[in-house]
Amino acid sequence: MMTMKSHLSLMALAFALGAMPALSQTPAPKLNPPDSQADLKPVVNTGGEVMNFDWPMLKIGMAEYSEGPTGVTVIRFGRKVLGAVDVRGGGPGTVNTEYLDLFYNVPEVDSVVFSGGSWYGLESVTAVNTALKDEGTRSGHWDNIGLAVGSIIYDFGDRRLNEIYPDKKLAQAAFHAAETGVFRNGSAGAGRNTRTGYYFGCNSPSGQGGAFKQVGDIKIAAFTVVNAFGVVADRDGKVQACYGGEGWPKDLMVKDLMQNLPDSQKPGWTVPGGPKRNTTVSLIVVNQKMDPAELKRLAVQVHTSMARGIQPYATMGDGDVMYAISTAEIDAPEGMTNPQLGGIASEVMWDAILNSVPEQPTLPVVTSAPQVTEKAMKTYAGDYRFSNIVSVKVTADGGKLYAQATGERKAYNVPKDAKVELIPYKDGVFMVPGRYPTVLDFTTKGKLVMNPGPWQQTAASK
Repeated sequence: MMTMKSHLSLMALAFALGAMPALSQTPAPKLNPPDSQADLKPVVNTGGEVMNFDWPMLKIGMAEYSEGPTGVTVIRFGRKVLGAVDVRGGGPGTVNTEYLDLFYNVPEVDSVVFSGGSWYGLESVTAVNTALKDEGTRSGHWDNIGLAVGSIIYDFGDRRLNEIYPDKKLAQAAFHAAETGVFRNGSAGAGRNTRTGYYFGCNSPSGQGGAFKQVGDIKIAAFTVVNAFGVVADRDGKVQACYGGEGWPKDLMVKDLMQNLPDSQKPGWTVPGGPKRNTTVSLIVVNQKMDPAELKRLAVQVHTSMARGIQPYATMGDGDVMYAISTAEIDAPEGMTNPQLGGIASEVMWDAILNSVPEQPTLPVVTSAPQVTEKAMKTYAGDYRFSNIVSVKVTADGGKLYAQATGERKAYNVPKDAKVELIPYKDGVFMVPGRYPTVLDFTTKGKLVMNPGPWQQTAASK
């Protein structure tokens, strides 16, 4: 007679031999590995507009992968310094912020790192820390451990046609390229491929911004990477960058957008759908001595003030983080209160926000379309691969040129679900009408460049 135990043993043997029917399983998702980053070459300390300032304690390095584009900004200090942090927004990505919130009154921070690449870019922070050890500045001794802190911004999505991210190689290139007294405003470093205004559908290119001020012996420097859900506004309330919809005023004011929401979004003021992932990461540095509680309050005060220059700020769609650093080079001057210092620093940070806005690409306007021969159009036709996730198929038909995206998603105004006519713009260059610039440049044989300029995407014909 078969016992229950032997019956179970036979069942187990049958499973092992494959004699039992297989249980239904959800098929594993098909993998689509990205292109290797092994051959990418870091480009250091380039782009944007140079800002010079006098503060030997600060060295700043920037590096980018132009193919992304994406980048890293590294701020390192001449010795270990005291740090504090204020985390806001609904989706922050940080390294070592919990340690700063323990309020130890010990200078331990070596570097602050800002990076693109969303959470993949957090590798940049640890890469800077190992660089500190590899160069011999820090060691494995308990009182000489390196401490890099930092945050990331989301620079994937519809702003580019690939998923290249900052890695260890790029971050350490920025670290080793650090120089005294130089910062690059605009499309550089971690601000290489940022955007602002998704909240209103503005989708405007942004960047990183810096500002410096000296009041007596007090030095204050502000640095920010503006990738905000809201729009950047000046002190008069004028929106600094926005691709408005049809019927929007030329000189757009924050009050036009913010008053009486949602009714202020007038008929036709449409906001495109899609994921909204944004972050503004910032650093305020002062040279006066402060204790941890004072430094934390400085971070909070300056961070709160940023809601004047970016509206709205710290939303569920943001991951905003503010670091505050005291280099402790001077004692607090008589007559300067901490709230006053915070007030001055807040204005410096607003200057940095404004300095982050680069020159905006203009929408192409066709005044007199060039004549394009059918022979020329046939040379432009082809399959152009931007990355493992996006390609564009260009066809010539009936004396017209058409494009259609293939892969995972569309390519700017070139859709996936249908082909769109390309309008001749100038010799070898075409455009697709829409709210946002979409320019296709075929002037280099066998290549397609979309939106030529600082944020261009390049593909080769298959």
